[in-house]
Amino acid sequence: MKTTRRSSMLRTALTATMLAAAGVGVAAPTLWPAPAAAATPAGGYVELVKEVSPAVVYVEVEKTTGTVQFDGQQMPPDFPFQHFFGQQFGENAAPDRQPNVVQGLGTGFVINADGLIVTNAHVVDGAHSVKVTLEDGRKFDATVIGTDASTDLALVKIDDVSNLATVSFGDSDALQVGEDVVAIGNPFGLGNSVTSGIISALGRDIHDGPFDNFIQTDAAINRGNSGGPLFSADGKVIGINTAILSPSGGSVGIGFAIPANLAKQVVADLEADGQVSRGWLGVAIQPVSDDIAAALGMDKPEGVLISSVTEDTPAAKAELKRGDIVLAVNGTEVATPGDLSRVIAMEPPGSTVTISLLRSNQPMDVTVALGTRPDQPS
Repeated sequence: MKTTRRSSMLRTALTATMLAAAGVGVAAPTLWPAPAAAATPAGGYVELVKEVSPAVVYVEVEKTTGTVQFDGQQMPPDFPFQHFFGQQFGENAAPDRQPNVVQGLGTGFVINADGLIVTNAHVVDGAHSVKVTLEDGRKFDATVIGTDASTDLALVKIDDVSNLATVSFGDSDALQVGEDVVAIGNPFGLGNSVTSGIISALGRDIHDGPFDNFIQTDAAINRGNSGGPLFSADGKVIGINTAILSPSGGSVGIGFAIPANLAKQVVADLEADGQVSRGWLGVAIQPVSDDIAAALGMDKPEGVLISSVTEDTPAAKAELKRGDIVLAVNGTEVATPGDLSRVIAMEPPGSTVTISLLRSNQPMDVTVALGTRPDQPS
């Protein structure tokens, strides 16, 4: 499964992008005044970090690629800290290495004492070699159990281990803007580093994929943090760091994490059979604008408009119609097309859902047996 998920307009800097350039030098980074620190609990985060950091790992990969770019742009020759990535290319390459072999770094975290590790799909996608280094320095070859490009999540496994330190997922639906959070990752290959901040916003859509619903944080996230955990103050993983918004590729205090509740479902599917199968309706949808609401006789814009129904699909069989306004699925309100896509996609194929809608401005419920999303294996 291959999905293009980048927005050049936003210049979303993925934090574990595979970097390469022949003979690259290192320029001194531009120094800027440090932002004011977020309020921290009494005594700081010392105890929290002691508890969770042993479960955070460093992920090193090798990939073969034809061209090496960063966010759709060729990397500048003065990229700071380039040497931390340890690439060898072109005339400087080792005799047994081809010029298009790329090394990259990322982060992950252990969720099972026998070696199951969560990271980002873009960290391990296409890798022919994945190695995991634990906090105590032990290094293992890792196997990719499965990846899901649509949510940028991956599950890898290391063998011949037991009793590993683990962390567990928290409830991302319970998060509130302003809560303290702590990020742990491997920025620029320096090794596990801790940053703190707050939840800046929830439900962010950065046009990075079909199920965008990111947690935004001002905790510093940089290249190499991809796949690392974002912890709540009680030590639960409430997000997986995946992207930053930055004109330079470095942290400017706008980072994005995949919500834990989404990750739980995806990781469970990957663990079960290495893939994620998603529910499917078979409709085209769009927002309900003021004009559409007025034309349909609605008091105010709400829900999601079905603009067309594809023949011989679950929606067609359930007699959903063009012009229906979807208000909720199984009692969960949907306000945007993204909401509806996520709710349906998180239901397993073959399951039955109840869709609450308006048809000709009259409320009604329709039961639909979902199919399998076409971009997923049947």
